[in-house]
Amino acid sequence: MTTPALVPAAPARAAAPYVPCPAVKPPVAPPPVPSPPPVGPADLAVGGESLATPGLSIPAGAPAAPAVTATSWLVADLDSGAVLGGCGPHERRTPASVQKMLLAAALMPRLDPAQVVEVTRADLQDLDPASSVMGLVPGGRYSIESLWLGLLLRSGNDAANVLARVGGGTAGRPGGVQAMNDEAHRLGANQTHAATPSGLDGPGQYTSAYDLALIARATYARPDFRRYVATRVADIPAEPGRPGFSITHDNTLLDHYPGTLGGKTGFTDLARQTYVGVAERDGRRLAVTLLGAETAPLGSLGEAAALLNWGFALSPGASVGRLVTPDEKKKTDRPVAQVKAGQHEHAAPARSVSWVAILGPGAVGALAVLLLAAPWRRRAARAAGQAVADPIAPVPDHRGSSRA
Repeated sequence: MTTPALVPAAPARAAAPYVPCPAVKPPVAPPPVPSPPPVGPADLAVGGESLATPGLSIPAGAPAAPAVTATSWLVADLDSGAVLGGCGPHERRTPASVQKMLLAAALMPRLDPAQVVEVTRADLQDLDPASSVMGLVPGGRYSIESLWLGLLLRSGNDAANVLARVGGGTAGRPGGVQAMNDEAHRLGANQTHAATPSGLDGPGQYTSAYDLALIARATYARPDFRRYVATRVADIPAEPGRPGFSITHDNTLLDHYPGTLGGKTGFTDLARQTYVGVAERDGRRLAVTLLGAETAPLGSLGEAAALLNWGFALSPGASVGRLVTPDEKKKTDRPVAQVKAGQHEHAAPARSVSWVAILGPGAVGALAVLLLAAPWRRRAARAAGQAVADPIAPVPDHRGSSRA
C-alpha cells in the first residue's frame, strides 16, 4: 500500500495568505521521511514577507504556476535580484549534488585554476563505487581547472573531495566544508548547512530554494564558473599508465531549452531530484531552483523548463520579493557578543538574529513541509531527468541513470 502524499496544513498565522503549491502526483509516491527542522520567523521573511510561507507565492494577477512534483522551488531574475515566485522558498530541503555550487562559490575565488594537485587514496576511499565520479585515480595529477570541469560536467564526487581538501588548506577536507558554510553565511543563505563537499547525504545537511538562488547568483557572477558550467565536452590530459579521456555535460537542458546558460543536477535517495539552472531570453537571465522532484512525469529538468517558461511569461517588473546581497547581510549582522548578552529575546543563532534587525518582529513562522522521499541513505544516485522546452511534450533524457 503506497503512502499518500502529505500536504502541509495551512499555518494558523502567516505573513502572507497560505496558498497550496500546484502539484502533480508522481506515478509512484515515495514513502515519507522525517521532516526537516522548522525555519525561524525572521529567516522565513528574508527577501520579503510574501516569501514567508510554506506554500505558493506569486505576483497578483500572474498566470497560474505550473504543477510540479518538486516540494519547493523558486524563480528569480539573476541580474535585478527580483524573486518572481516560489513554493516554500525558505523551507529546508536536502540538496544532493546542487551542493557542489556552494563548493564552487566558496573555493573558486581562492584556488588557482593552473595549480596541479595529486589525488590521494583518502580522496576516493569513502565513495560508493557506483557514485558519480569524473574518473580520478590515486596518484594522478590534475589541474584545478580539470577538477572544476569534472565537478560541474559529471558531478564528480571524487573531484569534490579533492577540491575541498586542497581548498581547506591545513585543515584538509573538513576545512573545505567549513569554507562552504562560511560562504553560505556570507551570502545570507540561512537555511544552508553543508556536511559533505559533494552533496552526498550527511547529517544535518540542508538548503532551500531561496538559498540556492543566492548561491547561483554568486557563482554566475564569475566568468570562469559561467565558462565551466556551459562547457559541453572537456578533455582531461593523460596520466602515467592511463590515457587521457573526455567528459561530457550531463545537463541536457543545454541542448533542449533555448537560452540555457548552464545548470547543475542532483539526486540522492533522500533528496530525490534537485536542480539549479539559468537561462537567458530577451536580455533577462532567470534562475530556477527546485528541490524534492520525482523522475516522472517530467523529471527535474522538465519541471525546471516549465518554471522558466512561466517566469519568462511574466512582465519584467513582476516580483514577490528579492534576493538579498552579501553587503546587506554584512551590514545587518549583529555582534555575537550582543546575542550572548541577551539582547535578542529568543537567543537564536547569530545567522537568524541578524534578520530580526532587518525585518522587525512582524515576520511570523510557518510549519515545515513534510518531505516525501526514500529512506535516509548516504548512498547517492543521479536519477534521469527529462529535458523539455515545452513541458507538455517531454523530450527523453539521453543521460541514462547513474550514481550521483
